[in-house]
Order: sequence, then structure tokens, then C-alpha cells
Amino acid sequence: MAHTKVNDLQAFLAVARDQSFTKAAERLGITPSALSHTIRALEERLGVRLLARTTRNVAPTEAGERLMRSIAPLFDQITAEVEALGELRDKPRGTIRITCTDDQIEMCLRPMLAGFLKAYPDITLEFYVDYGFTNVVEERFDAGIRLGEAISKDMIAVRIGPDWRLVVVGSPTYFERSPLPTSPHDLTKHACVNIRHRPSGAIYAWEFEKNGKAFTVKVDGQLVFNSIMHVLNAAVDGIGLGYVPEELAAPYLADGRLKQVLADWCPYFQGYHLYYPNRRQASPAFSAFVEALRYRG
Repeated sequence: MAHTKVNDLQAFLAVARDQSFTKAAERLGITPSALSHTIRALEERLGVRLLARTTRNVAPTEAGERLMRSIAPLFDQITAEVEALGELRDKPRGTIRITCTDDQIEMCLRPMLAGFLKAYPDITLEFYVDYGFTNVVEERFDAGIRLGEAISKDMIAVRIGPDWRLVVVGSPTYFERSPLPTSPHDLTKHACVNIRHRPSGAIYAWEFEKNGKAFTVKVDGQLVFNSIMHVLNAAVDGIGLGYVPEELAAPYLADGRLKQVLADWCPYFQGYHLYYPNRRQASPAFSAFVEALRYRG
């Protein structure tokens, strides 16, 4: 028995279960004659006949039945363990690190998080909120999120949201003490809440467009944040006007806590994209994340 090959035992088991050399040979990917030779050699080594052959069928002998009962569960267990290893290899697991902004989380990520985490319990998502245009390669992030127009050509970009725009908003209490602006240039006379993306960068100049002409307006105010969510909150609190994503302002516009102005001057931007370095083989976890986030509108 020490010299019996595992493949020979597998061949015997296939014939005994199928009770056919032809069917077993097809399943094993060999010729019936080669399979028959393997079984004869096995029987000669064991010194016992395992299969009773007739012109119409093949059936295990008493010795064959005993051998089949003893080794079949073992081979079944081996098959199950190998398949389990395959599932472990292919099952999405691991940690995915993403650099993004808080408005991107609200607009693109938050709607899919609960469903994704439930579907993939072995995946951990780590989001680093940063407005400083972090280098995903140098900082070892798996991916980042930016407007499509701001992604370099050497990156793979996957759209994760529709085109969107910023809107000028203020609270009713603010407009009770300040006149409604009729053009973007009037904003220089208003208290505005600004945003600076990087500590060493310039304050963002509000972008507008009308009749194909694009221009920016530098506004003033006593508050500067590096997070658009705080700009929105300050506008709701009546501190000044904010220039915020329309989707984030929508609930406040609907219930009257904010009022929108200069709508005809606010241009649309290319939607947010997930971007990451070109990978030869992405992990199953990262591939699942990309597919869950991909915009299909």
C-alpha cells in the first residue's frame, strides 16, 4: 500500500462511483484505456480485485466496496478543504484606505456604506478626510477622490457620481439684514464664509459662469474653514453666505433654513471620480469596493 499512488485511488473511486470507465475517464480527462490500465495496476499491487467488470457495467467487488467506503470520505474532505482555501483566497477581505473630503463622503460614500459593509464583513474601510490633494502613492493610500478634471493622466479614474454644482446660500435671518445679491460681483459687499483647502494655499475664489463666460470672485468674511461642511453650517447659522454643493444644501433649502441666490450663475463641475495607480492585479476587496462605488446613472 505504501507504493499506491493517490491518483490511482482517485481513479478507482471515480470508476466505482460512476460504475463506468467511459464516464469516469471523461470526468478525469483521460482515455478509458488508460484508466483501465491504471485500475489493473492498482489491483495487482493490492493483490485483490476491486471492480467486477461485465460487458454492460462495472461494479465494486466486496473489497472494492470496503475500500470505497473508507477512502471516499477522506477524498471528499480533501476536496472540501481545497475549495475552502479557494474561497478564502477569493473572498474579499482586508483594509482599504481612501483619502477624500467630508462632502465626498456625504455625497458619494455614505449612501453605499451600510450595504457594502454588510455584504463584505471582512473588509475594513478607512477614510482620511483631507482637502490638501494628498499624493496617494507617496502616502500609501489605495485610492483618492477628486473631480474628473483634476486627475492626472497616469491614474485610473472611475466615475462615482453625477455632475454637480456649488450654490450660493444664506439663511433667512441673514437676508433680513442684507440685500439679495443680483450678480456675483455683489458678493464683495456681503459677509461670506470662505474655504482654504491647504494651510499654505490660497483661499478659494468662488467660480461663476454665464453666457459661456467664466470668472471668479474673491469674497471676504470673518470665517475661513478647510471643510465645506462647516461652511454649510455657518450659512445655516446666519453668519454669512456659503458656496456649497447643491446636494448638501438641498435639505436646508427644502425646509426653508437656507435660501439660494444667483442660481443662473453657478456652473456644473465634472462629477467625482475614484482614482488610483495602475495596478496589475487589484485585490478582491478593492475590486469589490470599486464596483460598489461605480456610478451607473
